[in-house]
Amino acid sequence: MTMREVAVTAELPGRAVEWLEERCLVRLNAGVQITDENTLIDFIGSADAVLTLLANPVTDRVLAACPDLRVVGNCAVGFDNIDLVAARRRGVWVTNTPDVLTEATADLTWGLILAVTRRLGEAERFLRDGRFHGWALDMLLGSGIQGRQLGVVGFGRIGRAVARRAAGFGMSVAASDVDEHANPDPPARFMALDELLASSHVVTLHTPLNEGTRHLLDEERLRLMPRGAFLVNTARGPLVDEAALVRVLEDGHLGGAGLDVFEMEPAVHPGLLEREDVVLLPHVGSATEETRAAMAELAATNILAVLAGEEPPTPVVRPTDH
Repeated sequence: MTMREVAVTAELPGRAVEWLEERCLVRLNAGVQITDENTLIDFIGSADAVLTLLANPVTDRVLAACPDLRVVGNCAVGFDNIDLVAARRRGVWVTNTPDVLTEATADLTWGLILAVTRRLGEAERFLRDGRFHGWALDMLLGSGIQGRQLGVVGFGRIGRAVARRAAGFGMSVAASDVDEHANPDPPARFMALDELLASSHVVTLHTPLNEGTRHLLDEERLRLMPRGAFLVNTARGPLVDEAALVRVLEDGHLGGAGLDVFEMEPAVHPGLLEREDVVLLPHVGSATEETRAAMAELAATNILAVLAGEEPPTPVVRPTDH
């Protein structure tokens, strides 16, 4: 029996590659990250499956050029790098890796909330630059969050995990993008997005990126937020109009922003790079050894299930979805 061929677009932590090699012929990209269609087409070739990262553009053109492809196993909870409509039309499975990165991303979100409200990045630079000459009552004063409202935009797995942690910091929770008749865990007040923005001291984004959510926070909505409020984004960069965010920060309307993702990633708007009131991280929301290994292993498990004619654990698109 001919072994199935799997193209893996990057080296992976954990046992994912080992599991694939036990049952398939594996072609592993150990070089530069693949970020363009032509390179991805050449790399996939006649493979039956491809294990992808967010940087890999699985477009309709890629899918058309790789007709032997049966499954795209995305090593991420998001899948905005994949043309789902084209995959469905061409009968290609698409899977993702939810659940396993929820807690790590929620922890990182709180790291950003604390860093931006308490000016931790600025304070560390202050010390490292040799400007700390002793304690002072008015030195590097931040903003307290106790008794304030946390606005969670997108109340899915990660949004709820972030909200569960809010009680430990004495914050109430408002949530949008959720069925108002649901019984959420944890409890939250359901609000329309504009109401949530206008009443929250910290707004944190956890909604998927699609054509309906691109620039969800434009300048008009950013200015709905109370003066001195804070924005945190660990979801997808294009949810926020970065140029508008820079303008709103420059005129002092917002107290600051904590960003792990960027509109034109990996590029960052230069107006953000120069600001002390912005905390910037290089997309490390799920970056723990345990979480990244679990993501890769789930992506491999999904691929192996499809190639064995079985239902994968976490499908996004099924060939039967026509």
